[in-house]
Parts: sequence; C-alpha cells; structure tokens
Amino acid sequence: MAATPPPATESRRGATLAAAAALGAITVLGFAPFYLFALPVVTLALLMRQWRGTSPYRAAVIGFAFGLGMFLCGVSWVYVSLHDFGAMPAPLAVGVTLLFCAYLALFPALSGYLFSALPLRGDLKLALFLPAAWTLLEWTRGWLFTGFPWLALGYSQVPASPLAGLAPVFGVYGISLATLMTAGAICHLAFDSNGAGTASRKWRWAIAVFAIWCAGYLLKQAEWSRPAGAAVSVSLLQGNVPQDLKWRADRIRTTLESYRALIESSRSRLIILPETAFPLFLDDVPPEYLRGLAERAKKNNADILVGVPERLRSGEYYNTVLSLGTAATQRYRKSHLVPFGEFIPLRPLLGPIVSVLAIPLQDFSRGAAMQQPLDLAGQKVAVNVCYEDAFGEEIIRQLPDATLLVNVSNVAWFGHSIAPQQHLQISQARALESARYMLRATNTGETAVVNQRGEIVKAAPEFTRAVVTEDIPGMQGATPYVRWGNYGMLALCAALLAASLLGRDRRLQN
Repeated sequence: MAATPPPATESRRGATLAAAAALGAITVLGFAPFYLFALPVVTLALLMRQWRGTSPYRAAVIGFAFGLGMFLCGVSWVYVSLHDFGAMPAPLAVGVTLLFCAYLALFPALSGYLFSALPLRGDLKLALFLPAAWTLLEWTRGWLFTGFPWLALGYSQVPASPLAGLAPVFGVYGISLATLMTAGAICHLAFDSNGAGTASRKWRWAIAVFAIWCAGYLLKQAEWSRPAGAAVSVSLLQGNVPQDLKWRADRIRTTLESYRALIESSRSRLIILPETAFPLFLDDVPPEYLRGLAERAKKNNADILVGVPERLRSGEYYNTVLSLGTAATQRYRKSHLVPFGEFIPLRPLLGPIVSVLAIPLQDFSRGAAMQQPLDLAGQKVAVNVCYEDAFGEEIIRQLPDATLLVNVSNVAWFGHSIAPQQHLQISQARALESARYMLRATNTGETAVVNQRGEIVKAAPEFTRAVVTEDIPGMQGATPYVRWGNYGMLALCAALLAASLLGRDRRLQN
C-alpha cells in the first residue's frame, strides 16, 4: 500500500498546477486583441521549466493544466454561442464548454508526457524535440475531427513579431515551431546549469535563437507578390443585424432594405456583404429585389457578393456566396462546415443533444473542396466563409490564380467577446501566407481590409452599421507556402525530431 504524500508535497503539487494554469491563461494575452507577442515565449519557457525533472504522468497533468487555463480563457466564448444565442440551458452550456476546452488541453498534456518520457539530453529536448512534437500535435489539432486550429501559437506572432516573416515560407505552424524553439532555448539558457559542455552549448543556442529571429525579420522585408493590374474600389458592408433578431420573419424585410440602402450608397466596383446577409433561402428572396440589386450594380460596372443560404430542388442546401451584377452570376459554396453549427456529426447519437440548440439550418451540405476563384470586377476572387479561413492549406487551393482573398463571416454568435478579434488575426495570417489582400465583410465585426503583409489598412468599429471602402490592388505571385502548403513545416519538424534523437548521448540531463 502506497504511503500518503505529506501535506506539504500535496500543497506544492497543487501550487504547481495552479501556476501552470495561470501561465496558460496569461499566454492568451499574446493573441488578439492584446497582441503581446513576447508573452507566449516567456510562458512557454516557464512551462518547460516546470516539466524538467518530472515523471511523464506528472508532466502530462501539468501540460493539461496549462492547456485548460489557455483554452478556458481563450475560447470560452463558445459558451456565448451555446447559451446566449443557442438557448442551451446554462449548466449544460458550461459543461459542454468545459469538455471542449478539456479536449483541447489534451494536446499540451501529450506534449508534456512525450517531453518527460524520452531520454534525451536537456537542450535537445527543449529546443529541438519538444518544439517539433508540440507543433505536430498543434497541426493534428487543426484537422482531427474536422479540426479546430484556434490559438495555434503561431498566430500570437502575427503581424508585428519578426517571426511573422516566416509565414510566407512555412505557414502559421512554422511560426509556432520558431516560437517554441525560442522558448526552449531560453529555458535551457536560463535554467540548465549542469553538465560538461553546457557553457559552449548555451552560446550555440543563443546564436541559434538570434539567427531564427533575424531570419524572420529579413523574410518580413521580402516582396512575395506584385500588383496585378490597376487597383479596384471595394466596399465591405457591415449590417450590424443583432443575432437574436436575424432570423425572425418580421425582421427580414428590414434587413433586406438595410442592405439595399448600403449597396446604393456605394460606388465601388466590388461590394461585399457578410455571410448569410440575406436571412432566408435564395429562392425565397423576392426576384424583383435581386433584379434591382443586379441592375444597380451594372449601372456602376460593379459586382456584388452576397451571403445567402441556397436550397436546391433536391432539398439540399448550402451556405453560399452569390455574385450579382456586371459579371455572369457565380457561386461559392462553403466546404468546411462547422460541427454542431452547420452539420451534426454522428447524428443518431448526438442529434437529440443538439436538438436543444436554437440554431437555424443545422444540415448544410458541403460545397466542393476544389472551387475556382470568381471572376469579378477585373479580379480573381478566392472566397471563403467564416472559419474556413482558419485552415491555411484550404485557402491556398485557389492560389496562385486568385488575386484577392475574401472572407465573409457572421461572428455575432459570439457576442461582445474576443472571438471576432481573434478571427481577424487569423485572417491576417492568411494574408501573410499568401501575400494577398484579405477583405473581410462581417455582420457585426471585425469588418476590415488586411494588406498582403498582414497589416490592417482600414476597419469598421464593431457593432455599428458601417461601410469600409478602399482601393485595393489585386496581387499575383506564389509564396513558398502557396506552393508547398504545410509540407515544408512537416519536413522541418521531421528533421528536428531526427536531429534530437540522433544527437542524444549517454550523459542525459534534465
């Protein structure tokens, strides 16, 4: 029978877990809307310090506490969509949010387990093995069960950090890798003082970190794309329709008239409305209303992009973006759907649970994975809908042909939370990876123009009825990320894992 640990030991363990959870929570300040990009480097270095000298089980528990603190603070806005707008009872919404964040926390927990379990030299663990393992797990989180890549560490460096310069080459996960390598090297430099050759290794790791950040800075100065023809005038419409009123039948006419007025106020060649701006099926929209919009656009040699649910005769329906105006009518149908919001996975098992949610249109069909850019206003426009832009490898499917990226969203589901600002930062990363302008039209915010360097050129205040107008150059050219996708990052991670395993010696240190 195992002896009961003394109370002092239990107290120290509890304090360690509380500290890990606090480090995770502080890490969120590195992301939008705070943009304190140096903080995640520090918190990760301190997390690694906690992992040193612990058992694999203990390291996993510490990693789980860190992840739980990070995701509860960073994505707890899921509760808002479930309870405030989805009408899920508060206790159930709290439970679902906790379970979701606990699932996400399993990835840092597994990172901690692997860190402690493998018998590698301390600096190799910290600066090579762990960064590669964590990054691969973060990438796995981005596609497993359709994927949830929110709060990938690389986003914390976008757009201001020198490491953001790595985005056009290795994508956001490559930035994650560089961030973790920096944190691992700092942990080694600050806390590892044992063993022969430590001083010389510390110098090497200091130089390596300096080189990584210099490389990011230099890559940030590179011009990865060039203008394709004359600039085009663009208007992004933010209707600011409250989510709790959006789908009410008595509000539809008001919504349609509001968007008609915003469209008629614009003289731009490309006018973009948000996701599901028209809160009814396309075949239910009055034909004379659509004709009026199209004729108005044609008079100005313009095109309009509008989000609207589209129902086929077969009964299938899509989350569609439709063009009206000078060019022939074209469509983009959303391909990457939101689980439980736009489709129900394992419906026989989970359908009864989800039935408590007051979410309209839960059975969207998937659009084709490979769709061509829309030919509008003299540009090739790659459209994506809502959180599709969280998946970099999916965005580049329409590149390098596309000259502009357009994201239409309705994040009113998350109320006055930090979700819209986080989503804008994700769009900034996509602009960096592709070296294209990203044009974001949203219902309540953040509606913004993001340039090819990931910088916000112009934005509308949240929760206001607004129009953002700007002259935008289409861009051409292909970044390495557009050509390789995540393969470059995966190859780099494989190389680091191999180097850490081959470089171990018998004098293992923690």
